[in-house]
Amino acid sequence: MAETALRILQINTERGWRGGERQTLLTAVGLRERGHDVELLLRKGSALAERARALGFVVHTAGGGFSFGGWLAVHGGRYDVLHAQTAKVVAWAVIVAFAHRRPVVFSRRTSFPVGARSWLTRLKWRRLDQMVAISEAAADAPRSLGVSTQVIPSAVLPITVDASRLQHFLKQHALEGRRLVGTAAALSVEKDPVTLIQAAAKVCAQFEDVVFVHWGATGAASHAAEQAIAELGLQDRYLLLGFEPEVEQLFAALSVFVMASRFEALGSSVLDAMLQNVPVVSTDAGGLKETVSQGRGLVCAPGDAAAMAAHISFMLAQPEQAQAMARVACAAVSAEYAVDGMVERYVEVYRAVLRRQGPGH
Repeated sequence: MAETALRILQINTERGWRGGERQTLLTAVGLRERGHDVELLLRKGSALAERARALGFVVHTAGGGFSFGGWLAVHGGRYDVLHAQTAKVVAWAVIVAFAHRRPVVFSRRTSFPVGARSWLTRLKWRRLDQMVAISEAAADAPRSLGVSTQVIPSAVLPITVDASRLQHFLKQHALEGRRLVGTAAALSVEKDPVTLIQAAAKVCAQFEDVVFVHWGATGAASHAAEQAIAELGLQDRYLLLGFEPEVEQLFAALSVFVMASRFEALGSSVLDAMLQNVPVVSTDAGGLKETVSQGRGLVCAPGDAAAMAAHISFMLAQPEQAQAMARVACAAVSAEYAVDGMVERYVEVYRAVLRRQGPGH
């Protein structure tokens, strides 16, 4: 006997478009393809709202925290499951869910320590019907507070490279004939762009044909990054290119992909690079050590510019060994981070929390 379709509300409070927003949309699309009724509650004017509407989803919007809470108080009872994809809405979701007797699932996408207000976080998280983390690293904090946590890694889609877009990018920035080392990360403190820039200086001194390209939105570390580039004389060798939609389509131009994060729950852009057979150098921060393991790439400690530079230089100097690692990584990512597998596991979570809640939810 076929199981009944579920009515699911995906909730995301972010304005921009980063890894978590892409995962929210991938989840919604996968659920709809399986016959479930999916609607989204999103930040008014957000990139995710625009993209979800373009795909034909019913999208509800709210302006801020209180607006999200008010909307859920009025309309939350319509759904079988409320799935919070961002932390800012969890408190509202659990309060409203208690009133409506609707289960709440939360996907934790960060690996930050809980901090001084852990008692408040514990109270909030224990009201969830299921905590999900995207990596073992992201699961550490809730488990340390006694919160049962299931790991469901983020997913990546195979990418069809647009050759004309790739050529336009290379020509636009006068990069034809250069070997490119790239990253896709916001200029935020936790992504640590300064360490990567320091590593780039060492690599550029060794390889005259190498240029670093850095895609990502501005952030708290923007000024420090720009200052480091200027002080190290890398204005023509380290390019800050800003936010780029569907940036993963440009990864095919790279000889090496680098992730310099000090904190990272999973690192979905690393998965995107691996899926395109691009060799990866990464810190071992958080979930990155799970992703870049078992011969899939090279890792170093966060903040270690010398080791990072040495690993990048190895990948550039030993392309055959670098490509061997890239092939291992591509096969692993294809098998372990498929969208179908992620969505099926979420459906299992939804049905499990509904069974625990019993009939008449």
